[in-house]
Amino acid sequence: MNIFVLTGAGVSAESGLGTFRDKDGLWTRFDPMKLATPEAFAQNPDEVHAFYNMRRQNLLAAEPNAAHRALAHMETALAERGGSLFLCTQNIDDLHERAGSQRVAHMHGELLKARCTACGETMPWLKDLSVEVPCPSCRRSGGLRPHVVWFGEMPLEMDALYDALLAADLFVAIGTSGSVYPAAGFVTEAQGHGIRTCEINLDPSDNARQFDDARYGPASATVPTWVEQVLTT
Repeated sequence: MNIFVLTGAGVSAESGLGTFRDKDGLWTRFDPMKLATPEAFAQNPDEVHAFYNMRRQNLLAAEPNAAHRALAHMETALAERGGSLFLCTQNIDDLHERAGSQRVAHMHGELLKARCTACGETMPWLKDLSVEVPCPSCRRSGGLRPHVVWFGEMPLEMDALYDALLAADLFVAIGTSGSVYPAAGFVTEAQGHGIRTCEINLDPSDNARQFDDARYGPASATVPTWVEQVLTT
């Protein structure tokens, strides 16, 4: 069996990382147009850096939860049976990797990387960023930014994601709001090609009615149970 899993902020919420569109989510406390757009970075890079420095330190203090570990186990188990798990995440954290997942497609980028707008180089980055920090590659200052996809920018690896989705036997969305495109459209794409679909979420997503199957509850409980059921059938 080949499974395409899409994860969103809900899979990392129990690790202490904030979601975005819930009633207490990040975008209810911070204005994304002032913090998560290329225009915001051009106009006020210090404020944008401060926001992402805070999130980076929060991530470094977080740990994977049972949902991350279950998906890493599933990847190994399916491979041993001749199948595959394609793990695509909207999250910019590295908790899937720290839990043991070997192949993770980060369609919205990675917080623990920086990208230079001057030379285009992308590099691992665990420290704070500021306009004073020079790029290790080209040595220019002021051009380093978080390697994340902001509003108005195209998600990464889209061709590869659609290829993997259409090769799947099952599409599963875990911890997603169902309101952020193009990821929210994956379920429509899957169903249009006869691929079974399942939603695993704390509560029904905005596009919950489009899924063939659904399971609701905390990710740390629902995801391991689902993984065990799939692997024992």
